[in-house]
Amino acid sequence: MPAILHQSESRGKADHGWLKARHTFSFAGYQDPTRMRFGLLRVLNDDIIAPGMGFDTHPHQNMEIITIPLAGLLAHKDSMGHERTLSPNEVQMMSAGSGLTHSEYNASDTLSVNLLQLWIFPKVKNIEPRYNQKRFASDERINRWQLLVSPNGAEGSLEINQDAWLSRVDLEENQSITARTHDPVNGLYLFVIDGHVSANEQYLGERDAIGFDSVRDVQIKAEKSARILAIEVPMG
Repeated sequence: MPAILHQSESRGKADHGWLKARHTFSFAGYQDPTRMRFGLLRVLNDDIIAPGMGFDTHPHQNMEIITIPLAGLLAHKDSMGHERTLSPNEVQMMSAGSGLTHSEYNASDTLSVNLLQLWIFPKVKNIEPRYNQKRFASDERINRWQLLVSPNGAEGSLEINQDAWLSRVDLEENQSITARTHDPVNGLYLFVIDGHVSANEQYLGERDAIGFDSVRDVQIKAEKSARILAIEVPMG
């Protein structure tokens, strides 16, 4: 199957005043039967939340939820007793399992917060809910992959209840890197946070994405310094 290209402007849009969101896949009021998911990656939302605003307490069940702040501060509170603040270079990994509730608010009264949130279907349903959060050093992903999430917590990554891996790289201009799946039957979805790159000779700009479900290796070159998120998930 050929690569699936999702250009930034093809994403769904939502503007609620306090929340400006872009949806890579169908979500809430944005519904497109051709954009339901990539393998077991169900949601990839790009949210900007106004100062002091956020999502009231709401439930989740049987979903792996990863939150990656890109700018600003995000306040988190959940039914497991966690009250934390997330900032850029931190990643939050939450297994909703048998069920939990949580709220998410912009922790600043003056600055917006921008975050990526991903939902991945779990490998085992109805596990006990769990939460983890970690800061990742930005200098450890310059021109090399930094593993953020994995099934077994390898390399200090956060553990996910799925055969999935999330990695991030800050690729300097004219530098190249190879993205290689850990499991040959998995698919690989690349999301360009910013910058310009070529992925197997396909040009991608800021917030563009491309998915490969039958390619083990993807060759990436930065035409302009870029931050890239690599999401490896089962396709079944």
